[in-house]
Amino acid sequence: MNTFLYIIKRILNAIPILFIVSLISFFLIRLSPIDPLAQMKLNPAISQETIDKETKRLALDKPIYIQYFRWAKNFISGNMGYCIDNIKVTTKLKPRILNTLLLSLSVISLSWIISIIAGVLGAVYYNSVYDKILSILTSAGMAIPSFFFAILMLLFAQKTGLFPIGGLTNVHFSQMNLFSKILDILWHLALPVFVLTTISLSSITRQMRANMLDVLDCEYIKFAIAKGLSKRKIIFKHALRNAINPIITMLGFEFAGLLSGAALTEYVFQYPGLGKLLLDAVMQSDINLIMAGLMIGTIMLIIGNLLADILLKLTDPRVGI
Repeated sequence: MNTFLYIIKRILNAIPILFIVSLISFFLIRLSPIDPLAQMKLNPAISQETIDKETKRLALDKPIYIQYFRWAKNFISGNMGYCIDNIKVTTKLKPRILNTLLLSLSVISLSWIISIIAGVLGAVYYNSVYDKILSILTSAGMAIPSFFFAILMLLFAQKTGLFPIGGLTNVHFSQMNLFSKILDILWHLALPVFVLTTISLSSITRQMRANMLDVLDCEYIKFAIAKGLSKRKIIFKHALRNAINPIITMLGFEFAGLLSGAALTEYVFQYPGLGKLLLDAVMQSDINLIMAGLMIGTIMLIIGNLLADILLKLTDPRVGI
C-alpha cells in the first residue's frame, strides 16, 4: 500500500512539471516572429477551410494567454492539430514514438546490463589489467561525441555493406514472414543501438565501479568477510544491492540524455524516430508538431524518472517514507 501511494504521489508531482514545460515552450514559440500557420498558407494543397480551423483552434486572434489555454485544452483532449503538410500531428507521432521507444529501451537494456557487470568486475578486480583496460575504454567512450561516432559507423556500413545505412525496415518488409521481419528490424537497429549503447554505458560503468569500490570498503563488508561468507554472496547479496541504488537514480537522467543524443543519431541514420521528426519540424517551423513532440518527450522523461523512483523504492523501502 505504501508503494502504491508513493507511485501516486510521484505521478501527481509530475503534473506541475508538464505545466511548466508546456508554458515555457508555448510562450517562447509564440513570442518568436514566426507565424504558426505560415508554412500551411504557402502550401497550395492545404485548403482555406483547414487553415481557418487551425486559426480557430489556436485562437490566433486572441491574447497569448488565451491561446495557451486553448492549446492546452485541445492537447489534453488529443486534438493536436495538423502539420504543415496537412497530416494530423497524432498520425505522424504514433509510429515515431513507438520507434523511439524501441530504440531507447534496447539501448537502456543493453547499456545497463553491460555496465553493471563491467563495473562490478572493475571494482572486484581493482587495479588489475582488466580494470585498467576498462578505465581506458570508458574514458574513450565518454570522449567520443555520439554524432561523430554515428557518422563513423555510417561510413563503415556504407563501405562494407554489412549493415543498412538508414531506415528501420527493408523495402520488401511487407512481403516478409514474421521471423524475417524481426531479423530485418534487428539488422536495421544494430548500428544505432551500438552507437548509443557505447556512449551511454561509459558513464554508467564508471559510476557503478566507483559505487562498488565505496561499498566494498565499508565496515559491514569487512565484517562479512571476517565471518567467512563466500565472496559471491558478499558481492551479489550485500554489496551490489547498496551500490546499485545511486545508479538507479540516474535512470531518469540517462533516459533524458538518451532522447537528446538519439535525435542526432536518428538523423544520421535516417531512423524514423521522434528525435528526427522534431529536428525536421524545427527546420520547417512546424509549430504544432514541435509543441506536440516537446510534450511527448517530456512525458517520456517523466515516465523514465517514475520508473527509476519505483525501482529505487523496491530496492530500498525506506525511500519516500
